[in-house]
Amino acid sequence: MMMKTILYPEPSNWAALSLRPQKEAADLDSIVRNVFDAVKRKGDEALLHYTLKFDGVKLSSLTPEKSLPESCFTSVSPALREAIRLSAGNIELFHSSQKDDVKVVETSPGVFCRTESRPVEKVGLYIPGGTAPLFSTVLMLAIPARLAGCREVILCTPPRADGSIDPSILYAAMITGVTSIYNIGGIQAIAAMTFGTETVPAVYKIFGPGNQYVTAAKQEATRAGVAIDLPAGPSEVLVIADSTSNPEFVAADLLSQAEHGEDSQVMLVSTDVAVVEKVLLALERELAWLPRRTIAATALEKSRAVILASHDECISFSNMYAPEHLIIATENAADLVGGVMNAGSVFLGQYSCESAGDYASGTNHTLPTGGFARSYSGVSLQSFIKRITIQEVSPAGLKNIGQAVITMAAEEGLEAHAEAVRTRLNFLRYV
Repeated sequence: MMMKTILYPEPSNWAALSLRPQKEAADLDSIVRNVFDAVKRKGDEALLHYTLKFDGVKLSSLTPEKSLPESCFTSVSPALREAIRLSAGNIELFHSSQKDDVKVVETSPGVFCRTESRPVEKVGLYIPGGTAPLFSTVLMLAIPARLAGCREVILCTPPRADGSIDPSILYAAMITGVTSIYNIGGIQAIAAMTFGTETVPAVYKIFGPGNQYVTAAKQEATRAGVAIDLPAGPSEVLVIADSTSNPEFVAADLLSQAEHGEDSQVMLVSTDVAVVEKVLLALERELAWLPRRTIAATALEKSRAVILASHDECISFSNMYAPEHLIIATENAADLVGGVMNAGSVFLGQYSCESAGDYASGTNHTLPTGGFARSYSGVSLQSFIKRITIQEVSPAGLKNIGQAVITMAAEEGLEAHAEAVRTRLNFLRYV
């Protein structure tokens, strides 16, 4: 079964068309809470138990790789090592540009304010494994963590059948400065980084995408007082196409997201019925040879092609959907991007395939999904940084703002606040 086509839906129906496939929330929450409770109480014992239960892997150790010498990665081909290093260089260049300069602002004469950045000291990176080990996500997370100056960068990723970790993930971790690696995945990995165990240290903030279980676990971590980067669940893309779009390109972009997982979703929004029909035919042709065609086909069954009357309507629909990835594959893509309000990352024109952002353009591919692009940004250098405000008030500065502080504090009934200023002003009268 291919993705369903909807012709000219009324705007009142757009919200229903924007729904993502979801597992029953109550079931998810119950599973997550049980795992979190067990890991909190039993530590490593629970991690070993759930890795066997969920992943079918009996571990003898949670730290199979205690050192990462380059000689360990002979199984990573020279071509892949070169590609990883090229990608890493672009990611570092782009994220380095996000560093802020310290600016001192004199808000009133003698009152000096500034903001300084400090790294989040302990961060945990979750790297999806399973059917598609995402070594590229290591680059996307560990590079900005290093640039930010994070002191401790731990990495958790699901083990392979023999308990080991994919060599490409290890190689990416080595060249990006990850400090420790653990072969655990899923809910139990997020719980371990939340509470800490005998082996896995607790962190202050957890990063990384995952399936609905991982996303729900990250949200549970916030209830335990640990920050997360953003809700990043099953992957998704929305492509805006018109009569100028290349159907083969569009079909390839849709499949590049559909192959991520059965719970992924792809959306095609177009002003042209004919191009949609051509894209659907191209999907069938390309799906036939795709190694992950069963996964992609399942995702396509939950996906939609929507025909709308204008480019403006396409942008409005996209803003309601708030996609993780938005590809504007129209002739006037650059003219339309100004109307985009809600999207994790935008790709303009026929040749800006989403795969470029996933791997090597330099932008980050850890992005909000499930509509969270309405309120969240994707991961950036700032995600690994805390911003601290600093102020220095001179005697003259206090004289300039002091009476305003006293008046406002008194009005709110906070006399101690007022007195903290009043006593200083009284002292200044005699010096």
